[in-house]
Amino acid sequence: MRNRYKQLALLLIGILAVFVGRAALAGVIWMPRTFEIVDTLTVVGSMILVAQDPARLRRSDWLVAPALGAVVGGGMSTASLFSPYPFLGLVEGHGAQAVLRGVFSAIALLGGLAVQRRMGPVRLVGADGEGRAMGRAIGIGFLVGLPLAVVNVIALGVTQGRPIVWQSPVAALLDALQPAIVEEAVYRFALWGLLWLSLKRSLPITAIAWAGGLATAIHAFAHVDDLMRQAPLIALGLGTALAVVWGALPAWLARRSGLESAIAFHWVQDAARFLAGY
Repeated sequence: MRNRYKQLALLLIGILAVFVGRAALAGVIWMPRTFEIVDTLTVVGSMILVAQDPARLRRSDWLVAPALGAVVGGGMSTASLFSPYPFLGLVEGHGAQAVLRGVFSAIALLGGLAVQRRMGPVRLVGADGEGRAMGRAIGIGFLVGLPLAVVNVIALGVTQGRPIVWQSPVAALLDALQPAIVEEAVYRFALWGLLWLSLKRSLPITAIAWAGGLATAIHAFAHVDDLMRQAPLIALGLGTALAVVWGALPAWLARRSGLESAIAFHWVQDAARFLAGY
């Protein structure tokens, strides 16, 4: 029994070390954001996984992942409402960010597809050529996400104490693809898959749930990394709320209907937020 949970315990220790170590060191020296650390580790893990057995990927996989990466890169180069933090304090400007985000997305998608071909927890439905299922997945994600998107805009208005300032609908709809595709590809597809691979031998029955929960928690708490250093108890509560409300649902959608469903859920949250000027 003890050996069954050894790998899970090691993962938990490693994850806590990243969050706690980053929070502790950030008060002393410059530290990259948690998103940057986890994104980089996930992309490196994806590259290693793909390199181990590239023949496992289908020909369509090698087309779909770069195509979505190109969508991300092209969208970033013209984005007006979405402005990411400089990556590692070095990569800034729309051109450089477009290249970085496009490449990271493509690699993460390839990593996720490599896990998918190993019967992993999440499918990119479009990579299997199932157009109708992909359309249904997108529709479900949109319908589930829309009420929460409205609630989120209202909550942002209250917490920020400023009224809605309507922005360009076209810019809002296009720019919202940036966080939706990139974050879901990295966290809901590649990271969940990599964690599942590390747990499936020792915990064959519960590996999907454990890996999904860990990926969801990492994604949620990465949003509050600065607050974790300043007010750890508030960060704990806020991160938990993010994981439960805005993390569990897209994880469930990704598992049930495919990655496209989680992307649609995430997209409508940010599209509504950008449209309202938050």
